[in-house]
Amino acid sequence: MIEERKNVNMMNTNIVQNLVLENRKKLSVSGVNDVLSFDDQVVMVDTELGLLTVKGENIRINKLSLDTAEVIIEGEISSLAYSQNKQEKSSGTLLSKIFK
Repeated sequence: MIEERKNVNMMNTNIVQNLVLENRKKLSVSGVNDVLSFDDQVVMVDTELGLLTVKGENIRINKLSLDTAEVIIEGEISSLAYSQNKQEKSSGTLLSKIFK
């Protein structure tokens, strides 16, 4: 079990993702796979490092380019949060199935 977790972590070291927040008004994110949902208070972005949730007021997506894997979000940003990495979730699910 430990070796599998190390392998997952080693795979993630090759992933580069940048978050640039300017004055809590403009957020640039690289390593974007898709925008899953958005409204004027919450944007959920699927990234190489997991699900990123951006919260605030008057939020809008200014630029989305899946070709360059970038998104720019503007508004009054109050919170950024990552969920657990997708690869770790799938490994845990696989391990739990094996040991049942």
